[in-house]
Amino acid sequence: QVQLVESGGGLVQPGGSLRVSCVASGIIFSWYPMGWYRQVPGKQRELVASISSSGSSNYADSVKGRFTISRDHAKNTVYLQMNSLEPEDTAVYYCNVKVGGFENWGQGTQVTVSS
Repeated sequence: QVQLVESGGGLVQPGGSLRVSCVASGIIFSWYPMGWYRQVPGKQRELVASISSSGSSNYADSVKGRFTISRDHAKNTVYLQMNSLEPEDTAVYYCNVKVGGFENWGQGTQVTVSS
């Protein structure tokens, strides 16, 4: 049974930084690409960043140069370091892994960027 548990969200001022984490269990973590998505009420969930099993990463245009995704295979954890945060980054952030054709999601962690 795949389980993803996010943590690290919170309230931060514009221009600030935050790191969210996602611990995965029930899978051989090093085998799978991982992704971070975000969603605001009334909008579709959007891909923010993804990282391959070997560490190659991709980013949405809106976060390039500000966000960094990384993974630690020893800790079964994927991170999203968010710098220069903007109010538009306010959302619930979700961790994702696709296993056997099925999408798996965590419960999400709220990130609020506000002064």
